[in-house]
Amino acid sequence: MVRIQDIPEIRLHYPQEIAKRLASRAPGTLPKDGRKIMIIACDHAARGALGAGRDPMSMANRTELLERCVAALSRPGVDGFLGTADLVEDLTLLGALENKLVFGSMNRTGLQGATFEIDDRFGCYTPEAIAESNLDGGKTLTRICFEDPSTPRTLAATAQAINSLSIRKKIAMVEPFISRWKDGKIVNDLTPDAVIKSITIASALGETSAYTWLKLPCVSDMERVMESTTLPSLILGGEVSKDPENTLNSWAKAVALPNVCGLVIGRSLLFPPDGDVQTAVDNAVELL
Repeated sequence: MVRIQDIPEIRLHYPQEIAKRLASRAPGTLPKDGRKIMIIACDHAARGALGAGRDPMSMANRTELLERCVAALSRPGVDGFLGTADLVEDLTLLGALENKLVFGSMNRTGLQGATFEIDDRFGCYTPEAIAESNLDGGKTLTRICFEDPSTPRTLAATAQAINSLSIRKKIAMVEPFISRWKDGKIVNDLTPDAVIKSITIASALGETSAYTWLKLPCVSDMERVMESTTLPSLILGGEVSKDPENTLNSWAKAVALPNVCGLVIGRSLLFPPDGDVQTAVDNAVELL
């Protein structure tokens, strides 16, 4: 059994072991009992977004982050994981991704706080690597900023990713936002009309939408928001909430909608205010 402290030794002397473990990993499946999907997300650090709650460096300790991911993935009702290659590979070595759906994060180059943040080129997983690594699909962050000329590049790259994944019958999980620059920072517009507009733009990308899922924020008027698409949609968690009970209630209302297929939650469950990862995950799973 591999321990976290064993990973550097394996990476140094036996790097080929990673590909072997990925190839032999037991695959996950979609729930078939009417229950909706629960996926743990952890790709924030790759974009330099290390904060969770009040601590801007919460995710900086890789051992602690892996421990939290392992704890979350071990809970009943958790179906999968979303992350960049470094975390997917570490968790595969630890055996934490057995019988899980796994999605590889594809674009993390729009670094948090950078002047080029909206120029979110694809520098992580490729569709080819997702297939070779025995993953179930890829995830894209697709921020649409009408005032930034870099936006078409991100849209075109997202469309190409959708095309390449669909050829391999792999899911493209697209996370769209209408975004704007405010005081030198990128801010996502979370009004219902803006989310609807982002959905309609993202849904049309690519040569086919047969394998496209959406990853969407939980906002007000979600019933009207979800009327804008027939694509399978998962609700994202966003920042750590100061009011977890209110957040759970919002998620519960959203997952009750017919084309909301589950939750993709990261920091809200990995770094809950009380530090109890297992209880936070269990409470979210109960909604499904």
